[in-house]
Order: sequence, then structure tokens, then C-alpha cells
Amino acid sequence: MAKNKDISQAVREICLWFPETEEVMSHGSPDFRVKGKTFATYAINHHGDGRVALWLNAPRGAQAHYVQEEPKHFFVPPYVGPRGWLGVNLDKGISWKAVARLVREAYEKVAPPALTRSLGKTIEITPPTAKLKPEDIDPLQSKRAQTVLEELRAICLSLPETSESKQFGNPVWRAGKKVFAQAYCYRSDLKLTLAFWVGVDQQALLIRDQHFSIPPYIGHNGWIALDVTKDANWREIRSLALFSYRHFALARMLKVLDAGGEPAGAALKKTAGRARKKAAR
Repeated sequence: MAKNKDISQAVREICLWFPETEEVMSHGSPDFRVKGKTFATYAINHHGDGRVALWLNAPRGAQAHYVQEEPKHFFVPPYVGPRGWLGVNLDKGISWKAVARLVREAYEKVAPPALTRSLGKTIEITPPTAKLKPEDIDPLQSKRAQTVLEELRAICLSLPETSESKQFGNPVWRAGKKVFAQAYCYRSDLKLTLAFWVGVDQQALLIRDQHFSIPPYIGHNGWIALDVTKDANWREIRSLALFSYRHFALARMLKVLDAGGEPAGAALKKTAGRARKKAAR
């Protein structure tokens, strides 16, 4: 293991030391499993919480004890917390010897006895010294992402009665109360992505362009995802944002918009046409 390692490398050094452990990506975070059972999840900035943490399948009573005694280092994680899992902050000064011990307890809870009997002395690692960069914690903090967000923000907030907020830790733009545009970058693939509503019929046309895809969770409702990791066609993005805005905006908002002479349908048709041409090349 590299001497100048970071927290992510240290987590893997510990978790993968245990017999027959495998690392599996689940919902954007690495799960560490033995015989198909998860004993640890490495969660970074989960839904924008800013934490660099392990969620551990802790023994009964461990969560209440640690969270009460050391709230700086421990917390109740979302989703799995009600089942007794323990959240461990990894960047608040906790001992890595303690981390290894806690991971062992989680492993022993789910692993077959034959594997736990073979463990021997718990691994001791050299603590990580390399700091995670802001973009390692939140990919949207990268220089490229910030440039894209600034441009998209200008487009979305120029439309009547729009606002910016966060949803699941990612920036979204609303027409009144309805989300019409969003941006995200999953750590699993690090693709900088913008999403807009276009309707199911337009989805089929747009995905002929490799930069477009149907996003998880919201795709069935007519949303499209655009990969802008390397480049962005801002004329195209503006037409997508405008079309999506029109779908969700109230009549009074559209009246103000139309007074400014903003067409949308024709622009989206041009975007779909360009997608067809790219796919035909």
C-alpha cells in the first residue's frame, strides 16, 4: 500500500484484508461484502451531508453506546441506522486502529464462523496522510463542474420565477415549486451530467446521440440526461432548459416568458434533429 495514501485507500486496505471480502458498487457507494452480506459501506458526501464515513453493520447495542459517548466520531447513518448500523466519521481524528477493530466487529457479525475463526490478529495500518481534495468529496466542486454550473445557473435563473436549491445534495432549478433542471456527478463514473424533462417521445430521438442517456429514477417520467464532462453545447442546453421550464411553469410565468419572445418547441426539435444526424454518421 502506498505510503502517501488517502482515506479511501486506507478504507480499502482495512476492509479488503478480511477473508473473501469483495467490493461492490451500490447506489454510488462501495459496499464491502462477505458471502453476499454487506458489513461496511464507504459513504462520501452522501446526499450532500459532507461526511467521509463508514457505515458499519455493528453488533447490537454498539450504535447507541458509541453515538452517545463520542458524537464527534460516530453518528446514526440514514436508511440503515434504524437497523442498528453505526456511522463512523473518518476525517475527525479517530484512531485507525479503532476503525480496524470496528470493521472487524461488523465483519464478524455477518461472516460464516469458519471465516471468523481464521482471522488472527486484526490488521494495523499506517494512518493515511494525503488529504482528500474538495472534488474527491464532492465531484461538483471541480473546476470543470463549477464552470458548467455557473453557465447553467445563468440560463435557469434568467427565466421567470425560478430559484435554485438542492435535492439529494445536488443543485436543482425550479419553476415555482417544480424542478425543471438538475446537475449531478456520481462518484461511480464521475460523469458530469445535466438533466431536463423532454417527454418520452423526445427521449427516443435524443438518445441516438451518445451524449444523451435516460437517467435512473426519473427517466421513466420523461427526463433526459446530457453528459457534459468534456464539452457542452450551450445553445443546445438552453433549448433543453427552456423546453423543460415550459412544461412545469404556471400560466402566469409563461405569459411573462412569452412577452420576451422565448421560443421552445422549435429549439428542441432542432436539438433532436442534430442528435439524429450525429447518430447517422
